[in-house]
Amino acid sequence: MEDIAAGLAAEALLAEHKANLQFRTLRPPLAPATIADAYDIQDKYVALLRSKHGAAVGYKVGLTSAAMQAFCGIDHPIAGVVLASRVHRSGATVRRSDFGRLGLEFEIAVRIKSDIPLTGTPYTAETIRPHIDGVGAAIELVDDRDADYAGLDVLSLVADNSWNTGIVLSEFATAWPDLENVLGRATKDRVGIGEGHGRDILGHPFNSVAWLATQLASRGVGLKAGQVVMTGSVMKTVFPAEDANYRFDLAPIGFVEVQLAEGSSAG
Repeated sequence: MEDIAAGLAAEALLAEHKANLQFRTLRPPLAPATIADAYDIQDKYVALLRSKHGAAVGYKVGLTSAAMQAFCGIDHPIAGVVLASRVHRSGATVRRSDFGRLGLEFEIAVRIKSDIPLTGTPYTAETIRPHIDGVGAAIELVDDRDADYAGLDVLSLVADNSWNTGIVLSEFATAWPDLENVLGRATKDRVGIGEGHGRDILGHPFNSVAWLATQLASRGVGLKAGQVVMTGSVMKTVFPAEDANYRFDLAPIGFVEVQLAEGSSAG
């Protein structure tokens, strides 16, 4: 997509967020025609966000489970960028009113150990494993702006940074068990609301990282040491309708929690 068109589409997205408008499909002449166009717009949109939210410190991979793909009516993963000021530690307080419509996704996050070189060969879970030195429990903060899922346009979703508006992280474990069989349980005020296994994320969370590394390489970008990758939700997105404590336990790796309230925000 031409830079001028992508830039105009990005500015339109930023204006929609500032006005708290409902998510809608981008219209011609700003509409992306291909998935590459959508990522071109995302790049421009993220560049606009950096003045407020800082540098890119990682990525989210979305729609990696059958539950999430069925929910959104999309049959492949998507990616978005995580910015510095949008990274919160476990226990953070977040205001629902800061979002068009806040959604919580319960995930396994990984930390990149070393720069991943650009190659012409797709990465696999096995080839990506040496580049990972930490695994943790995580909650992604997404803002779908009351999207109409019946007519959801994946290209416009990708352009809108795949709806990422933040992440909440546990401490990273430097040793972990077989992630395929790790069970993650989500609770609201200590009452169970859903669960899923590591294998629900493209068969293994590292497959998600491999997909991302391959996708980024196709655009001339490589994952860097210290970056965080959100590998995708093990269960369907939860849309909180009231203030509550949400927790995601990823035994024996750790847990992460976020408090939703109308008091001070995590930022």
